[in-house]
Amino acid sequence: MNGMSISISSYQTLALAIFVYYFGKFVNQKLPSLSKYCIPNPVIGGVFFALLNLFLYETNIAKLVMDTSLQNFFMVMFFTSVGFTASLAVLKQGGKEVIKMVLLCAILITLQDIVGVGMSKAFGLQPLLGLCAGSIPLVGGHGTSGAFGPMLESIGIERATTVAIAFATFGLIMGSLMGGPIARRLILKYNLHGENKGEDVTGVDKAPLDPLIPERFMMGQGQLMVAMGIGTLLTKLFIELGVVFPGYIGAMLVAAVIRNISDVSHKFEIPIPEIQTVGAVALNIFLSMALMTLRIWELFDLAGPLSAMAVVQTIVMGLFAYFIVYPGMSKGYEAAVMVSAICGFGMGATPNAMANMSAITAKYGHAPRAFFVIPLVGGLFVDFVNSSILTVFINIFK
Repeated sequence: MNGMSISISSYQTLALAIFVYYFGKFVNQKLPSLSKYCIPNPVIGGVFFALLNLFLYETNIAKLVMDTSLQNFFMVMFFTSVGFTASLAVLKQGGKEVIKMVLLCAILITLQDIVGVGMSKAFGLQPLLGLCAGSIPLVGGHGTSGAFGPMLESIGIERATTVAIAFATFGLIMGSLMGGPIARRLILKYNLHGENKGEDVTGVDKAPLDPLIPERFMMGQGQLMVAMGIGTLLTKLFIELGVVFPGYIGAMLVAAVIRNISDVSHKFEIPIPEIQTVGAVALNIFLSMALMTLRIWELFDLAGPLSAMAVVQTIVMGLFAYFIVYPGMSKGYEAAVMVSAICGFGMGATPNAMANMSAITAKYGHAPRAFFVIPLVGGLFVDFVNSSILTVFINIFK
């Protein structure tokens, strides 16, 4: 590399991340195929910027050195907001079907990680790199990839972030492509159907948005900051005990405890909409930073192994959805709709799952239980399950 080196400060990197996000939004609006597959704006903008960086690097024009120290802050903030949604009362309200789906997701996560680690060993790669082709990017998506990747690199797993982000992007596309066809095959094979075909089947109320109240926003932001601060102490304790996991786990656990104390005691309120708004902003900034700093050139020599892993993980997801999830959720039309959903967030993200279900139910009829179970599992509980299982794998193979 003979080109000039350009240093970009943390504040400049943050400003650049905002431009990257809105560039991705612009492209998303101009190319309907991207929104069809629920590709997030930060992913689009970040990949474009990473490709520009690749061009500058390969042509020896320039090497961009970006200070991403603020990336970790926004990452922890996002996962802390996820922690506040982990209500045991909500899980209990969901009943047996939510619990069954959580257990099925735990099995899927374990299978994805076994496949990833096993194939990494077979190709002579570091075993933990296989997690970056397993549940980190597939069930976890770009958010978990951006969190676990740097952590794995800190313990010596080279190119972990780049591999995980690449797989997460692949998973987003495959999760949308495979869910509908698999569910349709089940529906036609067993002559299944729902009710009220043609009606609004999303299960989403059309209630007006609440106005933004500064005091509630301050309360939500304050609770996030408190959970993040206390979480550092919990993280430090676990590190001293020799347990390896990403830094956000402590804050996420503290947030979950605060949420459930509120649910039980009713002594104070958790302003969930405000917390989720802050978390969504933090996620967009965090993902923009994570993707725009990808070093794509580091993937060139891994193209063969990664392609093979992608094929195998796709086959595993399809077989698991068809032969395990469908009977595991008691068969029938609702189970078939949930099959399309688990392909969505098992390979991509919860929006993929919702899009898959909407497409199926628009043609074959209403599936109210599916639209209740999937957002709870995909949006609230699966991140906890995934992080816990990944922590076990990391500590076994570190």
